[in-house]
Amino acid sequence: MKTSTELQRYNLNGETMGTRYTALFYAAAGIDTDAVGHNLARAVARVDQQMSTWKPDSDLNRLNAAPEQQWVSVPEELATVLSAALRVSQQSGGAFDIAVGDLVDAWGFGPAEQTITEQALTTSPHARLSASAALMIDTQRNQVRKRAPLQLDLNGIAKGFGVDELARCLDELGITRYLVGIDGEMRARGVKPDGQCWAVALEKPRRGVREVMGVMELGDAAIATSGDYRHWVDVAGQAYAHTMNPATGAPLCNPLAAVTVVASSCMLADAWATALMVLGETEGPRLAQERGMDALFVLRDGQQFKEISIVGGQLQAQIETRPM
Repeated sequence: MKTSTELQRYNLNGETMGTRYTALFYAAAGIDTDAVGHNLARAVARVDQQMSTWKPDSDLNRLNAAPEQQWVSVPEELATVLSAALRVSQQSGGAFDIAVGDLVDAWGFGPAEQTITEQALTTSPHARLSASAALMIDTQRNQVRKRAPLQLDLNGIAKGFGVDELARCLDELGITRYLVGIDGEMRARGVKPDGQCWAVALEKPRRGVREVMGVMELGDAAIATSGDYRHWVDVAGQAYAHTMNPATGAPLCNPLAAVTVVASSCMLADAWATALMVLGETEGPRLAQERGMDALFVLRDGQQFKEISIVGGQLQAQIETRPM
């Protein structure tokens, strides 16, 4: 049996969900990397095919197009993610809501080409039905029914689930030291052979610039970040981020630049990062403390960033400043 000092380092990656997945792991020398890579690629491709809004024939788009009051059979993975999304929605007071597909499209962040005008900013928000109120999920039969027309969007949770699927693949192969990720969502297991934890870089939330703000050590946990600096539209000189606020029916408008969450699964870290981002600089940290979470809030304040760090639900640093 190989000892930890005889383990070899492997690094596999590929395209998925409009970005790339990565798998860094340690295993015995001579492992069949082609087989491992095939399993990883197949796992993320399955998630993408089920949950993408960009693939016309995805299971999610089939559900979006289905008539109301009709039970629709869906894959088990999709039913799992939908159920998790509704739980986070309830626990966050509706801040996380997957029934925002129409808003995502209207603001130009979906597959359809849209031109946003200043008129969109002055349109009064209409009453919206949340996914929690309009979606019924039968997890025993893997069936879903819509009580009303809904355009579901899983961009705030599907990527995290994809990372969990990468982790599942390596677990099933008996690989117990790894760091897997899709874009900035990551999940780790074990430690490196030298006993060190996995180092994950946190990006400085500056639009148009890729720069490291700090590094977080990760072991047997997942991490995800929601921010306003990767995808946005410019309307009349004002930048609007891709994350929608279900309460206003428009993109977020608060001082938060980014929220990073560490959780047991990347699916939950992904969803909660979005939820806390929507809740804002006051309610977000409050709920994170109430729920005993690990979260880092980065706020824009003039020409500097301010950080609020919460570990195990305890406020670690009320304000730490960094230059932009």
